Amino acid sequence: MNQTSGTRPAVRRTPLDPDERARAEAGFAELVTHHLATGGRFRVTADTPEMVELFQAAARRAGERLRRPVVSYANGRDIVITFAQTDAPGLPPNP
Repeated sequence: MNQTSGTRPAVRRTPLDPDERARAEAGFAELVTHHLATGGRFRVTADTPEMVELFQAAARRAGERLRRPVVSYANGRDIVITFAQTDAPGLPPNP
């Protein structure tokens, strides 16, 4: 490969080992919980399936901590975590 061509080799990521994953999930859950509690929404770049799964697990933990249902939306580049709508359209609100 020619170094002056401007082409860089693809970044190779090493998967997290189980201990790293557990620590990351716990730390991210704390961060997600804080952002949901203060702003109602959390958005972060999650451009690999592993990162999406990690933040979805963190979202579940955050929902459990806040005792509110949360949802996450991933588009292959970012993931957005927010509170779920609890009332279906056309139905009376939950008591």
